[in-house]
Amino acid sequence: MKVSDIMTSAAATDSPSDSVGDAAAKMRQQQTGSLLITEGSKLLGIITERDVLRVVAEGKDPKTATIGDEMTRDPVTIEPDTSLKDAADLMFKHWFRHLPVVDTSGDLVGIISTRDLLRMVSAGMAEPQNLQALTGHKLARDIRIERIEAGDLD
Repeated sequence: MKVSDIMTSAAATDSPSDSVGDAAAKMRQQQTGSLLITEGSKLLGIITERDVLRVVAEGKDPKTATIGDEMTRDPVTIEPDTSLKDAADLMFKHWFRHLPVVDTSGDLVGIISTRDLLRMVSAGMAEPQNLQALTGHKLARDIRIERIEAGDLD
């Protein structure tokens, strides 16, 4: 499976001149943990719930701190045809919960989240063969059965 199979195409966006407080309100309203900051179709940055927490923890006023000052500029991105395994590896390596998706010309096309990946894992739990196809790994149960069938009873 590819990122394009599960990504959210309609990503929530905001302006760098808005306040962090406005961003937090928008995230709550749209039930998302991040906002993508764009200029036209080009991605400038991302602000996440972690950024909002950092602003508050550092004693800054969320009503006056701007998204442009607090966002992650030029965030790591991924393309829609990237495999879900590669996307998950990248997200887990960098501790990302949200990963913007851009096309080959750099235009924003969506976002993938850990929630999207977890939904796939959850679906795979109902049908283990689907999870195996997704990850490329055999379940320990299946490996044991193969060993037993081959007469390897150690």
